[in-house]
Amino acid sequence: MKRIRVVSYNVHACVGMDGSFQPRRIADVLARLNADFIALQEVEERRHAGTVVSAYLADKLGMTIAGRSMHNRAGIDFGNLLLSTAEPVRTDTHDIAFEGREPRAIIDAAFAIGAPCRELRVLTTHFGLAAAERRSQLARLLRHIENADVSPVVVCADFNEWRPYSGLHRTLGRVLGVSPSVRSFPSRLPTLALDRIYASRPASVTRLNAVSSRIARIASDHLPIVADIEIRQDSLES
Repeated sequence: MKRIRVVSYNVHACVGMDGSFQPRRIADVLARLNADFIALQEVEERRHAGTVVSAYLADKLGMTIAGRSMHNRAGIDFGNLLLSTAEPVRTDTHDIAFEGREPRAIIDAAFAIGAPCRELRVLTTHFGLAAAERRSQLARLLRHIENADVSPVVVCADFNEWRPYSGLHRTLGRVLGVSPSVRSFPSRLPTLALDRIYASRPASVTRLNAVSSRIARIASDHLPIVADIEIRQDSLES
């Protein structure tokens, strides 16, 4: 059995609930989680400590930048970031923008696992605020995971869907497997499960929780969620 730990975290441009821009706080929250993969949403690539935020976080955590999906917002790159402990064998970016709404994309990275080098795909995205937008983005996400039964797929996102039994989550549960619902927003008093992590067979989420430490409650308007995932090794080697 292979075990991995995956984190999904909307970092709110590294601006905390006190209004302070502090990437170091985000790095401190993440450093305690011992993750193999970290999917971040709302990363703003400001200059910080002689570099940009994505490079700063990767360096502080000792991880690789496995993928970035950024668009320009007020002159600064803004979007999603995927960090990993291993180099990806390939990374793609899929556009899922909805006309008239904020640009959105999916990072889709593949990693070699097991023997003989079967792949694990890790996808991360951030869905929009409007229901029609989310339906369109779900349809396009599903097209990119239609071969989820060939290699295990992990999907991490801020889905911006607050209804736990919505059509969006029922669909993803059928395609990938059921994901536990944990409240992650707003960070000071979480009432909504906006953030989810899904895993397809032969992977399965064995434990999922929101990190509600004192620093996590102030570092962003979301709490990070952490999933422990098991992948059956016999299926990787068959």
